[in-house]
Amino acid sequence: MHLALDEARRAYDEGEIPIGCVVVCKDRVIARTHNLTETLCDVTAHAEMQAITAAANTLGGKYLTDCTLYVTVEPCPMCAGALGWAQVPRIVYGCEDEKRGYRLYAPRALHPKANVTGGTLEEECRQLMQDFFKSRR
Repeated sequence: MHLALDEARRAYDEGEIPIGCVVVCKDRVIARTHNLTETLCDVTAHAEMQAITAAANTLGGKYLTDCTLYVTVEPCPMCAGALGWAQVPRIVYGCEDEKRGYRLYAPRALHPKANVTGGTLEEECRQLMQDFFKSRR
């Protein structure tokens, strides 16, 4: 999660919503990404979507069945659906997204056997988001 926070900080510095993501496969980092929605002018360029694409390209296949995805904020419904289709078996996130998180809108979007852990480095993840939005107001 520390690497995902580093990515979130990079996003912050680039003017992106500070969400970072890392995919680990068999104890090896295979993707490190952050939000790129502003940079790419693409509402789908969330950190998780970028990470899924990068990890799939690294592994040479669309299923990430041996991977763990770490993300600083709870995935949105779109990202949760993509994680489900990619069959990611383990998702670890930092802070909840009380307004747009998948648990509120799409609690069954992930793969049925997915193991989810929330609250990892929660305060650091939340503080980064709060600082970002305070600076925008």
